[in-house]
Order: sequence, then structure tokens, then C-alpha cells
Amino acid sequence: MQLTVKDAAKALNVTEKTVYRWIQSGGLPAYRVAGTYRINRAMLFEWATSKRINFPMSEPAEAGEPAPLPGLADALEAGGIHYRVGGAGKPAVLQALVQLLKLPDAVDRTALLQALLAREQLQSTGVGDGVALPHVRNPALLDLPSASVCLGFLETPVDFGALDGRKVRILFLPLAPDVRQHLHLLSRIAFALRDSRFKRLLDSEARREELLAAARALEADSP
Repeated sequence: MQLTVKDAAKALNVTEKTVYRWIQSGGLPAYRVAGTYRINRAMLFEWATSKRINFPMSEPAEAGEPAPLPGLADALEAGGIHYRVGGAGKPAVLQALVQLLKLPDAVDRTALLQALLAREQLQSTGVGDGVALPHVRNPALLDLPSASVCLGFLETPVDFGALDGRKVRILFLPLAPDVRQHLHLLSRIAFALRDSRFKRLLDSEARREELLAAARALEADSP
């Protein structure tokens, strides 16, 4: 879905002047159509998440009955939580994480890795505080049957080019069959990262059971 500057300002609860400033000097992805800016809603959400700017999660209604949106705990159970993920740089750790993913045999892991690296070239997915959210731009290309989130703790912190300059040691990799579920997963991860207790568990590399329990507890408080 493509947004105008006015739409983006309303979504982020800021002035249009602020949106123009972000486009011109703040790295907000936008392109010109007939002399006016257009902003992809998914890219706007991702940019806002990386800047810790609240972006209400709402998507236009789709034809037919929409699939239920997954909770973070269920998505983490489906995607897996992995410790001591190896790799000496961004491509290496992403490759290691892709190899750990629970994927259907039909999914090309090499193509998925290339899509993740291509997304990183557009803009770093490092959101600060040692966390990154690597993901593909178009989740529908993967043809996945269901949504999941893979959580990986790196053996050695890696430079992801995050704005705060901190190296990354915690990776959340969301996978979804469509954009609606993709944005929802990003929203749930962003919400969890703002919770002090959940963040402490991440920083201490808590056990799987503790992390899943904390994620379930957060769902009851989620907006």
C-alpha cells in the first residue's frame, strides 16, 4: 500500500513538515510520482520501528476471511530460539541463522539469504540496544504456509550498522506468508522490545521457557 506524505504524517502522529524533513535528511524511504512523494506502508513501518517511533498496527481489510494473526510466543515456538549462533560478520551470521530455520523443503534457503542481504543493503535492520530484525521486503515471495519468528543469540556480537553504533548480538527473524502477518510480527517484536522485563531476559540470554512465558504474558497487555 502506497501512502502520501499526509497519510504518513497521520499514521505517525506528526506534521507533514516533519515527514518531509525525515525524507530529506532522516533516511525515510520515499519516491516521487508525478512530482509528489509516495511512501510504501511496509517500508514506513520498518523505518519507524528502527527509530522507535510508534506506528499503530492496522491494515486494510482483505477480500475473504483474513487469517488469524499469530501471537509472538506461538511464532517463536514455530521459528525456534537458538543460542551461540556463529559467524564473523553480517553475511555469515545471517547464513548461519537461515540454516537453523524450520522451513518447508520447497523454500530456497540461498534465495532467502540473498533477500535478507539485499534488504540490509537498503537500510540496516539494527534497531539499537544490540538487537536487529533482519527480514525480507516481500514475504509473499517465500510462499510460506504459516508465520514464525526465529530468535538467535550470537556467539560474537556483529556490526550491523545500527544507528546507536552498538554491535548486534540478538537477532529476530520474522517470516510470514503475507504482508499483513509480516507487519503484525514486526509490531509484536517492537512491542516486546519496549518491555523492560522481556528486554532483561533477552540481555541475559534466558532459557527458552522463560522467554516464551514472558512473550505470552505480554500478549495479554498488547494493544
